[in-house]
Amino acid sequence: MSADYGLDPRRVDPEYDRHGGFPVYEPAQPGPGFERFLTAMRQAQDLAVSADPGPDTWDEAADRVEELVKLLDPYRAHEGVGPANRTPSLPGAGSLLMPPWVVTKFEADGVELEVTFSRYHVGGNSAVHGGVLPLLFDSMFGMVIHAVGRPISRTGFLHVDYRKVTPIDTKLTARGWLREAQGRKAFINAELRDPDDNLLAEANGLMIQLLAGQP
Repeated sequence: MSADYGLDPRRVDPEYDRHGGFPVYEPAQPGPGFERFLTAMRQAQDLAVSADPGPDTWDEAADRVEELVKLLDPYRAHEGVGPANRTPSLPGAGSLLMPPWVVTKFEADGVELEVTFSRYHVGGNSAVHGGVLPLLFDSMFGMVIHAVGRPISRTGFLHVDYRKVTPIDTKLTARGWLREAQGRKAFINAELRDPDDNLLAEANGLMIQLLAGQP
């Protein structure tokens, strides 16, 4: 699908760029090397929570990670400059903080994502940690706000009901939509389902339009 993320909210709000002082983040095009890096880092995250080598191997792993830190440290950049969270063609928009979701629908009547959690996201007994799902839903709420063309907003509250255990290594579907809008308030619903359409979790929340100067 297109990675432009739908409607331009500036059509709704000419003062959009002044709300909270948020800069305009343009999509990044970091090249194929970043995709390789992101894929390797996700694998490294999984191994960091699952590998059980001997002490010598941990020392060698630490040496290699420290070399990576030395390589990248001179290139630290401000928010919105690096490609993380600005590369919508990559899972999770290129951010390791985000579960590796891929947008499959981005319309005013709803947003849909495909997401596959991995060992890194396990809370216990091969189930996704309950704290990871609010992160997914909160990200989706922001996408819904943008898809319906509402001005930039922040989360007022987010409530999650856990219906079934969320598995790892399974392609899941997340859906979100605007339930109701009242002035600056937008009430949003979302759900997460497995390939058999079982409801794993559902969420509802409030997104509040920022006023000028609000962070």
